[in-house]
Amino acid sequence: MNYTVQQIAEITNSQVIGDSDIMIKNIAYDSRIIYSIKNTAFIAINTHKNSGEKFIESAIDRGINVIISEHHYPQFENTTWLIVKNAVDFLQKLAKYHFENSHLKSIGITGSNGKTILKEWLYQCLWNEFPTVKSPKSFNSQIGLPLSLLQINNTHQLGIFEVGISKPHEMEKLENIFHPQIGLLTHIGTAHAANFSSEEELIDEKIKLFKDSEIIIYNGDHSVVDEKIKKLYSDKKLISYGFKKENNVFIKSNISKDENIVVEYFGEEISFPAHQRDEATLTNALALITVLKELNIQNKKIIEKINLLKAVEMRLEAIEGNKGNIIINDSFNLDLDSLKTAMQFLNEYNKPKKSLVLTDIVGVNANSKELYEEVSELVNEQQFESVFLIGNEISKFSELFKTKTYTFIDTKELIESKHLTEIENQIILLKGARKFEIEKLKDILELRKHDTVLEVNLNAILHNINYHKSLLKPETKMMAMVKANAYGLGSYEISEFLQHHHIDYLGVAYVDEGVELRKKGITTPIIVMNPEQHSYQTIIEYNLEPEIYSFRVLELFYEAVQKSGYDKKYPIHVKLETGMHRLGFKDFELDQLSETLRDKNLKVQSLFSHLSSSDMPEEKEFTLKQFEFFSKTSSYLIEKLGYSPIRHILNSSGITSYSDHQYNMVRIGIGMLGESPDAEIQKQLQSVVSFKTVISQISLVENGESVGYSRRYKADHLTKIATVPVGYADGIPRLIGNQVGNLGVHKTLAPIVGNICMDMMMINIDNIPYVKEGDTVTVFNSKPSLKEFAGYCKTITYEVLTSISPRVKRIYIKD
Repeated sequence: MNYTVQQIAEITNSQVIGDSDIMIKNIAYDSRIIYSIKNTAFIAINTHKNSGEKFIESAIDRGINVIISEHHYPQFENTTWLIVKNAVDFLQKLAKYHFENSHLKSIGITGSNGKTILKEWLYQCLWNEFPTVKSPKSFNSQIGLPLSLLQINNTHQLGIFEVGISKPHEMEKLENIFHPQIGLLTHIGTAHAANFSSEEELIDEKIKLFKDSEIIIYNGDHSVVDEKIKKLYSDKKLISYGFKKENNVFIKSNISKDENIVVEYFGEEISFPAHQRDEATLTNALALITVLKELNIQNKKIIEKINLLKAVEMRLEAIEGNKGNIIINDSFNLDLDSLKTAMQFLNEYNKPKKSLVLTDIVGVNANSKELYEEVSELVNEQQFESVFLIGNEISKFSELFKTKTYTFIDTKELIESKHLTEIENQIILLKGARKFEIEKLKDILELRKHDTVLEVNLNAILHNINYHKSLLKPETKMMAMVKANAYGLGSYEISEFLQHHHIDYLGVAYVDEGVELRKKGITTPIIVMNPEQHSYQTIIEYNLEPEIYSFRVLELFYEAVQKSGYDKKYPIHVKLETGMHRLGFKDFELDQLSETLRDKNLKVQSLFSHLSSSDMPEEKEFTLKQFEFFSKTSSYLIEKLGYSPIRHILNSSGITSYSDHQYNMVRIGIGMLGESPDAEIQKQLQSVVSFKTVISQISLVENGESVGYSRRYKADHLTKIATVPVGYADGIPRLIGNQVGNLGVHKTLAPIVGNICMDMMMINIDNIPYVKEGDTVTVFNSKPSLKEFAGYCKTITYEVLTSISPRVKRIYIKD
């Protein structure tokens, strides 16, 4: 995209206020992750839940001087405005014009699963055949698709774009702006299915994308898909792929045997080796081959390209490093899009200092000088303390980087220089092409070296929060509980992410937890749910807000406020007892409480209570009585106080089951982590936590031989046993040994055999093919799930998470 403000106004029928000659090359939609201000406009997108116009000032503060908005704010001087009727419609109209005037060959990918993987595989196979543009990340929505299309420039010959919908009638809008010549339909599954009345409606909506396509490639194993596409699009070139031999493209060989996969394409055979033979991978491979054949790629070259395919890693990892550093590991791939994404991720951290390791960009058809000029401009805007360049090509352009810059031939030379080990209290971004193996730098810089890791998906947390918010009024505030080290996931890392996404309050159990967050730069209001009397002075010193649940606590805290010299009304949160009988003021104490508060320099910031059984449908009557009692007592106290504090009583299960009682704020805890007692709600949530390890050794145990301490397991036949480096010191309870619990290997459950040791356990892998030492083993995530693992342990998910040892390395991931 490369238009003046005036040209954009004419294309979209918008009004210009200010300088109409400014050139726009990028449109930013989130003020928090603006990675470059050069030739960038900020678009304020309003939704029924939020208004992007609230963040216009933030974008201008970042240096943006062109704003696209539905309203004009004249107080911001020296700013150019594009005034539009509807920001999303504007974006789609501009993208439609840009796409239709690009004249490139296009591939549109839709479906429930596999869209992003196929897009990345196609790009890997085609970038060196045609100058190619693709959707960044998983940009495929009403906003994401237009932003993707606006990346097209006049050098591109091929575009590969994902198209995703979550509700009926969305595809009509997307097809209007993007009509691909080749339409590719991947697997149809349960993703977003809850918003459609039936699977048939979901399919009908998806295939609307292909209205103007010349070729439609689809998974013909799904009989309804096959029937509908043949009926609706009989006038087009249709190609079906799948496992059934009735398809035009199918697998002819036995996939369970350790031999080449043989694919039949319209009677023609293509044979290639395959290390991964799960159904999803092979189905995606069939789709890939079909598209490549339609683009006239020869069989020999197709096989070469398949052999060179790399795993699609669509994530950035944040890891605790030595010397107070945070390591952002994005060493999985490197192009301009992923570099921009990494820069956005950096902006979510408030550490003032940062350094960058960057390698040659390989696999891109571009003029080197122009490419690295654009890279250096992007890097220079981030104001890194140090930049470390690896590779002969990028090193030629080191003078373009305006900070302290070092050049190295390869990663080994950088390691030997010891420069990285001298960095303290910074964010270090590792961004490189795979061939440079800069993940070796992560191994040197990370604090913990344990092969057993707890992966925390930050995007999934945000999804789960947004799902719960969708059940609430837009104005209802939300408090996120981050006590007990954020349920074992990492209090600071989770809190910083939540702060970045404008959570209203954080809740901790004890003062020390709040102090740690304040020391690390968390400024969001923090409620201390169980303030101990020796900590009151610390509460005031670190601007924390205490829960007050008794007259004793109230008097002691007020004494501390007076001694501190605090001269404003200090915020407190008053807990009311409504039936749980743990902590809180009783109803007969409210008159005395209101009189006591009236005489003190304190402000009741909120009134709240705690539900004991909101996750138990059989206790609904008791829960309703709690609501009734809370409403009565809180209203009475508000009348006595003469002002209206925030009120909150709903926890995670309360939000989903009793949203009518949301008051002014709700509290989210385990729901944020993707867990719900309601099976239907659970389907809407995403798994946040993956507890993983690896196979250290595989042994063959003879019939009659024993495994582990106390000889609790004896083989009754020649048995294949894998040892994994995780034990009860990592948080695995001993009671799930001896075939009570299972771990996941290659998506198959493997029973734990023998007693669990302090640092190790053993599993039976007899029935799992293609297993080797070093393979990943899942303690819990999807198979087994966290809930299933808690079932093995005869406990609840909270206890499982909070029991995971600090020695287990936490890795924070953004897809």
